[in-house]
Parts: sequence; structure tokens; C-alpha cells
Amino acid sequence: MTVSAVILAAGEGQRWDSQGHKLLANLNGKPVVSWAIESAVEAELDDLIVITGSVNLSDLVPNEVTLLHNENWKLGQSSSLVLAANYAKEKGHDAVVVGLGDMPGVPKEAWISVAECSDRLVVATFDGERRPPTKISSEFFEYLPIEGDVGARSLLNGGNYKVTEVVCPGNGNDIDTFKDLEQWS
Repeated sequence: MTVSAVILAAGEGQRWDSQGHKLLANLNGKPVVSWAIESAVEAELDDLIVITGSVNLSDLVPNEVTLLHNENWKLGQSSSLVLAANYAKEKGHDAVVVGLGDMPGVPKEAWISVAECSDRLVVATFDGERRPPTKISSEFFEYLPIEGDVGARSLLNGGNYKVTEVVCPGNGNDIDTFKDLEQWS
């Protein structure tokens, strides 16, 4: 089974209440999104895809990473997830493990634990809370919503499919506001 890591980093960051884009905000010496990218690279899955949209991240993505620009990023997170799933399917991957660019506290161990679980739908838990990264097997790609800011919630929370929770180390909180960023510093 081949598994691609995916980082969704296309959104506008509407709740960000400071200058610039939240993904580019400085967190302990580097941009917020760099923490997520580095953890996913260190997990060494079969591939890594970073989906961009509202902000250019090309200078922050290592050469070995596939950078895809979502022209439809304004349609919401779901459009980025479908873009990633279609690319992964085209490359022959059996599953994707999806994380978010604004979650700097997710370590490589979380990516690996979710990816290595043999089940088809898997979600990390941090302190008992379901959070990305999330594993979605290719057989579910066709059921992903194509627009809206919902990602794979319908698959994970709909009760129609078995979803395995994997307890992970790290911090599953995201950064949406400047106050959130301050809590990380």
C-alpha cells in the first residue's frame, strides 16, 4: 500500500486578525506552515503533496515535495482535498493522510501512526479530540465533497463507515488568530 501525505494550505485564513497571512506568520523563527511541512517530510511517507491557493508557498516547500495550486481555493477546503485525492489516485497511491498547514504541533509520529494503521478511514486524536492528520483510502475519494469548508467530515462523522481513532503525541490545535499564535510562542 502506498500512502501520500497531504498538507492543505490553500485557504485565505479569514479569521486571521493580524498583518500578512497566518501561514507565513513567524512562529519560533519560521513560518507557521513550515512546521507542518517539516513534520510531514520527516514522516517519510511515499509522497508529499502541498496544496496552495491564496498565498504563494513555493519558497517554503522542499524540492522533493509536490506543490499543487488550487485555482478553486475560494470554494473551500473540500476543493483542495479533491485536488489532492485526484493527484494521489493518478499517481497510484492507495490512500492519503491529510493534515493542515496551520497545525504546527503535529509531529512526524502522528503522521506515521495514522498512515501505518491498516484501516481505511483513520483519524488522529490529541488529548481525546479528533483532529488531522486523517487517513482516507482511495475507495472513498469519490465520496469527498467538492466544495465547502468541510474536508472529509461527512466520511468521518457521518456514521456510515468505520473510523479508527489513533491516539497521537503532540498538539492538534490550529492557528486561526493572532491570539492562537501567541499561545504557541
